[in-house]
Amino acid sequence: MPKTVYLDYNATTPLDPKVKEAMLPFLDVHWGNPSSIHHVGRRARALLDEFRERMAANLKCRPSEVVFTSGGTESNNLAIFGTARRLRARGRHLITSAIEHHAVLNSFEQLARNEDFSLTILPVNRSGQVDPDRLRDTIREDTVLVSVMAANNEIGTLQQVAEMGELCRARGICFHTDAVQWFGKEPFSDIHQFNADLVSLCPHKFHGPKGAGLLFIRSPLLPLPILFGGGHENERRAGTENLAAIAGLVSAFESFVPTPVFAGARLRALCASIQSTLAGVPGVTVLSTDGPRLPNTISFVTEGTDSFALLAALDVEGYCASAGAACSAGSLEPSHVVSALGFSRDLAKSLVRFSLGRGTSDEEIHSLCGVLPNLIARAQG
Repeated sequence: MPKTVYLDYNATTPLDPKVKEAMLPFLDVHWGNPSSIHHVGRRARALLDEFRERMAANLKCRPSEVVFTSGGTESNNLAIFGTARRLRARGRHLITSAIEHHAVLNSFEQLARNEDFSLTILPVNRSGQVDPDRLRDTIREDTVLVSVMAANNEIGTLQQVAEMGELCRARGICFHTDAVQWFGKEPFSDIHQFNADLVSLCPHKFHGPKGAGLLFIRSPLLPLPILFGGGHENERRAGTENLAAIAGLVSAFESFVPTPVFAGARLRALCASIQSTLAGVPGVTVLSTDGPRLPNTISFVTEGTDSFALLAALDVEGYCASAGAACSAGSLEPSHVVSALGFSRDLAKSLVRFSLGRGTSDEEIHSLCGVLPNLIARAQG
């Protein structure tokens, strides 16, 4: 078997040993339910409150503005369903972009299809960017919620979310950003840098655990809950809090977000090497080459083949890559992100994404660049 070269860090990252160590006490020592009134439960509650205060200090917000969830999907769902339903008496017009993660797009589509909301999906340019002026022109008197992601998971495009958030705030419109791919890769000062009322994050993208997430909700907004059964998370998210996962979330954030664990300059140079190699391969188009993108992400489409053939060829050689969103693995549908860029359906079915991380070495990328042209040629038949 060839050596495994993992190039799918946008899908997930390995759990950091120190983060794992921070989680372990909550699997055997501090196992109480934070809602129980006896001393075991009270100890768990005190630790939960401590984690919330630490995250508030990290984000530079109020503890009451921090809601722990099960991951990025739940954070996005709570932000969208909860806010739209809370504000429906004020208006029923919603706005998002064509390249959002399906956790966002599908939520908006459900509201439009089943709950009598009106939805506008903003187009993007060839590099995947939303034009803030287009957003300004799309806003209506009955617009109540806008959601545009900070960084795209499939092609790495960075959006001008601070400008769009400021635009929405000036009009009294709630703004949500799915920032799951931002944290640990891009500079972070405080949660208010996005100018957003709601911000989603997920620690397994920066060496934390799966099954954990967070939604920042700027006070005094109170989205309606989407889970029912108890008054957890200040009655915003029912369900016993997963203290082990929350411990991992806080540990990973403190370790890997203020100083991004994804070393931008080094990873950008490695991606440039891959891009230079792909530039000489017939039928290949590298995506999101104009404008800012995540430093660790490079994606391309190829004429005459598809994602499965390319990924299978890479996997045989030991290279772990992706066809885009990990949540869509196994899907035969073309990438909705690539389609939104204006590419044909066939090309949208050939997307390959390399997303590099702290474990990626110069030698691994040199090796990849040596075999990639031939692998693509063989896949093209």
